[in-house]
Amino acid sequence: MKIDNYRQRIIDNIIDTYLEAFGAVLIEGPKWCGKTWTSKYHSNSEFLLADPKGNFNNKQLAMLNPELALVGEKPRLIDEWQEAPSIWDAVRGKVDETIEKGQYILTGSATVNKDKYVHSGTGRIARLKMRPMSLFESGYSDGKISLKDVCENVAKDQFIGEVSLDRIINYVLVGGWPSTIGMNEKQGMLLSKEYIKTVLSEDIYRVDNIKRDGHKVELLLRSLARNESTTVTNKTLKNDIKEKDLDDINIDTITDYLNLFNRLYLIENIPPFSNKLRSSLRVKQSEKRHFVDQSLACALLNITKEKLLNDLEYLGFLFESLVERDLLTYVASFGAKLYHYQDYENNEIDAIIEMEDGAWCGIEIKLGANQIEEAAKNLIRINDLIIRQGGVPAKSLCVICGLTNAAYKRPDGVYVTPITSLRE
Repeated sequence: MKIDNYRQRIIDNIIDTYLEAFGAVLIEGPKWCGKTWTSKYHSNSEFLLADPKGNFNNKQLAMLNPELALVGEKPRLIDEWQEAPSIWDAVRGKVDETIEKGQYILTGSATVNKDKYVHSGTGRIARLKMRPMSLFESGYSDGKISLKDVCENVAKDQFIGEVSLDRIINYVLVGGWPSTIGMNEKQGMLLSKEYIKTVLSEDIYRVDNIKRDGHKVELLLRSLARNESTTVTNKTLKNDIKEKDLDDINIDTITDYLNLFNRLYLIENIPPFSNKLRSSLRVKQSEKRHFVDQSLACALLNITKEKLLNDLEYLGFLFESLVERDLLTYVASFGAKLYHYQDYENNEIDAIIEMEDGAWCGIEIKLGANQIEEAAKNLIRINDLIIRQGGVPAKSLCVICGLTNAAYKRPDGVYVTPITSLRE
């Protein structure tokens, strides 16, 4: 449908490709990240289950007869399909019946238990994940440097210009929500705080109709916020809650709540690179903890610009989270995957991008330009160690920095790239 002032998203080209190959596409992701708006852009008609008109008449119609939601010009958007899970089987059946491509676009901001529908949809309904906006999509990155070029070791040097710490802090606090573009820190934080309020007051029950202790849910969310961008274990989360919040929670409850957060797309952890390096190094199997947007961690801890200026270490963790949020969107555009690397000898690489052909790029993420030298040496040292252990060497190495005025390749072969100039 024609949408005035539509802001292009990196996922747009992927959606077009998938609509040409599948009968239906499901676009999943957190609330408020732009799923509905983007899906409207790719559709010719729509059926909105969350529309309150007529006392939520659309939802009632879909529950009585899900096929009524499918009638309309194709591609047809069915927004928040999980409100009437039987729509899934209706879409699958219609795709089988007509064998046409690009018939339906479904969106969902919460996953549905598989017992709510009969068939998986494999081969008929493709799944795509949409995330909050990257800096490039928001217009905060000039896009002079292609991440794919960096990974393929062909990126060119570029002078960028100075980037202020205030600017980076604004990006951290405001987050990647489409409605916060152009907002200052205080305005942007209001949205993230309302997001958390909605999760605690409504979403933790609506996702599966199970009554949970909202206070304990909040305690775990706050602990995750304190441990953003780390590989903290469930046991450590439990101890952190008891130490910082003077309360307790058992491990089984933590596991249940973490599964809930995954279903609500509140968190998106970065998996370990594991044995992908084909090296004899023993690699830890811990995921790196991440909120889907670092602004949610800020909201949970009531973070302000002044607090971050007094805690540059925590700002560094939040900056790492912001960068990896963007990397997840960028790598999806060229079929790559994002990991982190950590072994039992305390050798760590913040991010590993694995290309479709198995080649990989090692990335260190640093806020200040004064950290570039140490980060580059760490990348080279671990790459050399991997080679000595019989692993595959990196195709490229890169330091993504917040406060640097140029993108360039160092004499040792390590790229330096400002996050404010990166794109897919």
